[in-house]
Parts: sequence; C-alpha cells; structure tokens
Amino acid sequence: MTYFNRFACCLVNYGHTRSIICDTQRNNYYLIPNSLYTLLIEEFPNFSIEEIYDNYGEENEKHLKDYLHFLLVNEIGFIDTQIIKELIPLNLNYKVAEPISSIIIDLNKESFFLEDSVQIVKFIDINRIKQLQIRCYDLIDLNIFLKFLNSLSNTTLKGIEIILPYKIKFENRLINKNIIKSNDKINRLIYFGCDKNEVDKYLNRTITYVEDKIVNKKNCGLISSNYFNSNLETYTLSNNHNSCLYKKISIDSEGNIRNCPSMPQIFGNIKDTTLEESLNNKDFKKYWNLTKDKIEVCKDCEFRYICTDCRAYTERTHENSDGLDTSKPLKCGYNPYTAEWQEWSNNPFKEKAINFYRMQEIVKYK
Repeated sequence: MTYFNRFACCLVNYGHTRSIICDTQRNNYYLIPNSLYTLLIEEFPNFSIEEIYDNYGEENEKHLKDYLHFLLVNEIGFIDTQIIKELIPLNLNYKVAEPISSIIIDLNKESFFLEDSVQIVKFIDINRIKQLQIRCYDLIDLNIFLKFLNSLSNTTLKGIEIILPYKIKFENRLINKNIIKSNDKINRLIYFGCDKNEVDKYLNRTITYVEDKIVNKKNCGLISSNYFNSNLETYTLSNNHNSCLYKKISIDSEGNIRNCPSMPQIFGNIKDTTLEESLNNKDFKKYWNLTKDKIEVCKDCEFRYICTDCRAYTERTHENSDGLDTSKPLKCGYNPYTAEWQEWSNNPFKEKAINFYRMQEIVKYK
C-alpha cells in the first residue's frame, strides 16, 4: 500500500468554482479543480492510493494519475508506505504582540505635520511598530521630508516603503540616492506615473517604476492578482483578522488620524489629538476582526486568504448586525462564481457605488 502525504506548508482553499493550493513556504499558489480539493482533504489523508483507485473506478484512473503527477512535480507532497503522523498541521493562529504593527502616512505639498514629527516618532517607538508606508501624491518639500526620514533611523521600524510621483525624480536627479541614504530602514521606493513598468536596485534597495496614475487616496483598495501574497504571514492574518486594517493606524495628508487614510471615520487630527487617544477610541478597532469569510462574495472565493481587503470602498450592498459593511470590495473585478476577471470600473452594477464615492476621476484613467 502507498499513501500520498501533503506537506504541512501546502494549504488548500476551497472556492465556489475552483480551489487553490497555497505553498506558504515558497510563496506560491496553484489553481486546482474542486475534485482535487476533495482528494486532498477527504481521500488522501484516510485511504491508500490503491484504495482510491478502486473506489473511483477505471474510468477515473487517468485523472487520478494526472492529479498525482501534478502534486509530485510541484512538490505539494510525497508518496510513502504509510501516512506520516509527524506531519503536524501548521498552527494558523496569528498573534502580534505589538498594539500596532504598521502605520501609513499620506503627504501632499500642504501637509504640515512633518515639521514637528516628534509625536509620530515617539508613537512608533512606544508601540514597537515594524512597518511604515509613506505615500506622496505630488511634489513636497524634500528638505523637510529627508529630515523626517532621518529622524526615523533609530526607531523600531524594520521596513519603510515610500511611494512617490515620478515627476519628483525629474526635478531631482539625486532623489534615489538622497532618500535611501537618509535611512537604512528604507527597503523600497515606488514611483508612479512612469513611462513603463520596470524594477531597479540601488544599494540593494528595490526601486519600482509603475505606469499607474495615482491621483489621491481614492486610488487605494485595488484588488488584483498582482498583489496576491501566499506566504504564511498573509495567510494566517487573513484567516483570523481583516487583512488590510488589523493593527494599522494612518495619518492622511491633512493630518487626520484614521484606521486607513481612505476610511471615512476620523479619530482626531494630529495637531490636537494624540495617536494614542485615537487608538483607544472604542470604534477604532471595529473592523479589525472582519475576515474575508464574513464578507459577501469573498467568502466563496478561492483567493480569500491571499488577497487584501478594502472596507473604504465597497459595493455598499450588505451590512451585518453590528452595522459593519460586509460588501465586496468595489475595486475587485473577480467573480468566483464564474472564475473570471473583468475590469471593475466597467461593471454596470458598480456604477452606483462609483458615483457615491465620486470616483469618476479615477475611473477615467482606466
């Protein structure tokens, strides 16, 4: 007798039309038919390969052999003379000791708060925040910006990602060098509005150039397979919490404190409210534990644990008993019931929500 043993790091998600295998160790995923999902979850853990062949009959033997070949070639598991009990299932709990794990800061040329950033720097250290994303929508004062980046050098941050308009690079040929040298925690620069998509390196930091035109914070919330991430951290986070809002705090370009810069609710302004006061507001964490399994349409999608979520811009069709918006993200063009993608902005059923959020300017660039 022989048995197929699936590696513990290869997790299987069921979808309405098809399923996926997520290799959380290699950060990769494979689309599979639901019949293979059944084999992996119900048959292989309980029966030998020979017993499965007998149960399914000769007419299905070729399909079974093809499935096994696929699983073995992609190293989803291995064949042995027994079911290996030592292959303990992964612990899918997600625990972060820090009260906040990431912060987003939006900037434009009117943003005032970088000139006095002591509160921000102190908050990052006290809460042991690990990740910072800075998004600039237009030209900013580079001297103040570089001074702010330098002030973050000795904080608990592990990584800083900066998003900038490409026109800022045109005006300063040394921009990459100056920004990256200002703080060794900066691991990625992203320029938008470029002539083409490409990736470069400087001092082992990634510099990404994208054609996307980012007008303002309404560009946030795009759901695309380009942004899928099947590593274990993303998978477990999505299993237990909201993949976008959990343990996140943000400051928008006007200094307003929000869970995400695009979320409608404001919890004070940085000029007269501390970040700690905002974090302790009873409503600040209300979306933190809203998983994809509780969101309409998403709950039937095979990608739900490797996809981000957006509660700022939704189709505005559903609300749960706690008053939380459980609608599908507006900017998702995937239909799990047909397994097809389409441009989200062309969907007539989304037109009402597009008008509500006044996204006509965003849509015209599509």
